[in-house]
Amino acid sequence: MEHKIQHLNYFTDDIFHFNHGDHTDSYRFLGSKKIEAEGVVIGYQFSVWAPNAHKVYLQGDFNQWRIDPMDFYEGGIWSLFVTGAKKGQCYKYGIDHGNGHIEYKIDPYAFRFEKAPKDASIIWDLEEFNWSDGSWLRRRKTQNFFEKPLQIYEVHATSWRQHPDGSYYTFKELAESLIPYVKEMGYTHIEFMPLMDHPLEASWGYQITGYYAVGARFGTPEELKYFVNEAHKAGIGVFMDWVPGHFNRNANALAYFDGTPTYEYQDVNQANNIGWGTLNFDLGKTQVHSFLISNAIFWLKEFHIDGLRVDAVSNMIYLDFDQGPWTPNEDGTNENYQGVRFLQKMNTSIKKILPDVIIMAEESTSREKITASVEEGGLGFDFKWNMGWMNDTLKFFEMDPYYRPQNLTLITFVFMYQYKERYILPYSHDEVVHGKKSLLGKIPGNRFEQFATLRLIHGYMLAQPGKKLHFMGNELGQYLEWRFYSELEWIDLTRPYNKEYQHFMKTINHFGLETKALYELDHSPDGLTVLDADNYQEGILTFIRRGIKPRDFIIVVCNFVPVQRDSVRVGVPYKGNYQTLLNSDDLEFGGKRKDATDDFKTDAIEYNGQPFSIEISVPGLSVQYIQPKRVYGVNKQGRG
Repeated sequence: MEHKIQHLNYFTDDIFHFNHGDHTDSYRFLGSKKIEAEGVVIGYQFSVWAPNAHKVYLQGDFNQWRIDPMDFYEGGIWSLFVTGAKKGQCYKYGIDHGNGHIEYKIDPYAFRFEKAPKDASIIWDLEEFNWSDGSWLRRRKTQNFFEKPLQIYEVHATSWRQHPDGSYYTFKELAESLIPYVKEMGYTHIEFMPLMDHPLEASWGYQITGYYAVGARFGTPEELKYFVNEAHKAGIGVFMDWVPGHFNRNANALAYFDGTPTYEYQDVNQANNIGWGTLNFDLGKTQVHSFLISNAIFWLKEFHIDGLRVDAVSNMIYLDFDQGPWTPNEDGTNENYQGVRFLQKMNTSIKKILPDVIIMAEESTSREKITASVEEGGLGFDFKWNMGWMNDTLKFFEMDPYYRPQNLTLITFVFMYQYKERYILPYSHDEVVHGKKSLLGKIPGNRFEQFATLRLIHGYMLAQPGKKLHFMGNELGQYLEWRFYSELEWIDLTRPYNKEYQHFMKTINHFGLETKALYELDHSPDGLTVLDADNYQEGILTFIRRGIKPRDFIIVVCNFVPVQRDSVRVGVPYKGNYQTLLNSDDLEFGGKRKDATDDFKTDAIEYNGQPFSIEISVPGLSVQYIQPKRVYGVNKQGRG
């Protein structure tokens, strides 16, 4: 009893801050926590927030699954010290509704769970891990990630590769295979779809039950730390998808946890997420703030995760984003003021503790200031996924190519709003499921034209301002949609054009890493000069990407139709000689181009608003990057 009293006195301040919504590591006092005496573990203290429960009971392996009543403390916390409880034992909470019904629940702060369909929480500790990624973390602190390449490889951990019997790769096996593959292919970061515990694999991890646990099907917390450590040592960052807007509504988890709306809204319209079959977090409740902000810090701090992609932000900031009935504000508006304030508070809290991590918003509306600072009235995210660009470009490339020139604005419209936010350009998992087809399957034409178009899509994407995200398999050119229950179609690499296309993806990724013009000024108008975005007859787009130094620039030429254009004049800023650095129609990439002229001398002809110009040939369905070889008149203090 003495140890319990000392422990509870210790977290009196924790309870206060948890209830006031400013606790950033509440996982250190809620859940199952080992108690030591003279360096020996004598048991575990179990603590859970259930403010409106009539009574709360604890049962588990340590008490032969009888129900032992827990003690209630001011602030809505129930706690019980269990002598002899051991790491690895299973347990559940029994929530007494006061009407004779006891509902058995998980521990919201458990670090491990049984593998579904079993659902007991498991006693586990935050073990000390022997990290050896110090050089990566020091480098992370000193870098301006807005001016560095960011080429993300989005991964679903259990379907990237599988064993012949269908079993999943462990984190150790992924460390031995996924990390070197990503490094070789020229990506800078791996972004995992949610790794938190979730019972339904078909949800892909977006219907979470255990927010503080690595999903049992993926492995242990220590194994995930091992993976992150190995990635960092290899120079690869690790992001995670995170879902703070809504949660799994299974009765054994967070849903109506103490018999009343606890983590969800009181208003049924706000609580119910009809489209996803989940429940929305009450983003106006201070205890939910502590739960969620602590959870973000948990993954970023304890696992050295380099950033979070925040899922479904639109659902958090609009009351009517979902299907079905909704309750407007008193003034009749649809903005979720509580959601907006929470996101501002969340980003501020994270950046105060870990200023060098990256927080990304998956936000699909035209709302502005997603990436503006909180002081400027923004939400404070570092990046926003550009969903509008993604939808427009895929619509464009799904067209019969002969209709593309007259619809060129689908590609060029992004220039109108390019610098309103700091964007990530995503071709994510959502675009290759549910009958949408794979990227290859979306494209009309024969197989040669399909792969030529795939190369064009990704070559254009690399040159477009903004950071980049590719879903796994996009680099293989697989024909089938992504299926969460089976591995990628690696066999496709034995078929015509796939291997050459993968080589192209590797080549342009490394080109993107090495070419400052393609990343230094992603978020500044100084980084882009549009030459011709109005060629509605031939369907050719030309623009210049620039780096910080005047000489660092790349001329980009895209031909969106399967017709070669000869004698195409392109404006250039300086007199001299230019050369083609990369052409997607080259033979090595699966194209037809060979023995072509790659060097051009300028003519004293003004064109595209530039003082000089060159004349080039542009293969059909191609992108090419042209760079100055030797030019004159570059002003080192300015743009020339």
